[in-house]
Amino acid sequence: MKGVVLAGGLGTRLLPLTRVTNKHLLPVHNLPMVFYPIQALVNVGITEILVVTGGHNAGDFLRLLANGKDFGLKRLNYAYQEGEGGIADALRNAENFAEEDAICVILGDNIIENNFRESAEHFHRQKSGAHIILKEVHDPERFGCPEIVNGSIVRIEEKPKQPKSNYAVTGIYLYDNSVFQKNAHPQYSAGLVD
Repeated sequence: MKGVVLAGGLGTRLLPLTRVTNKHLLPVHNLPMVFYPIQALVNVGITEILVVTGGHNAGDFLRLLANGKDFGLKRLNYAYQEGEGGIADALRNAENFAEEDAICVILGDNIIENNFRESAEHFHRQKSGAHIILKEVHDPERFGCPEIVNGSIVRIEEKPKQPKSNYAVTGIYLYDNSVFQKNAHPQYSAGLVD
């Protein structure tokens, strides 16, 4: 399995800090924010990662992360996302990188409290499909909230006024390689990861 870190977006909620840099490059405690999702992928055994970013500060990721050797990576690639197309659009940049492998997509502003190795192992055992990591919360209306039917996620609604569950999407998505064919069809991609 390969890893994909989504580190685009304007970060407008963090203005004025994001006028001069990408939000994923801002420090959280003693490390740049993007270090945390990369380390989370490394912690589950992923050694090949693609960082998808955009905007005026895309080159700063290369200066900061270089070839990934600080994380023990076998391969660190970069892709440039043009515009503000959201998660499904950013994911399209990962198809050639993934080759025929499954991927673990993680949002670049995620700071993972616990190791998600058990979820990754569960995904490997299921052989195909997707596995989206959720967390039970008291205020699901603040997050992407899944609608769950018969144990499967059928839809994810962003910040719903009437949540259909008490879960929030954590921003960690595990997909088999069919995600790229599904993501190519607009009727599927909106519910796929947004």
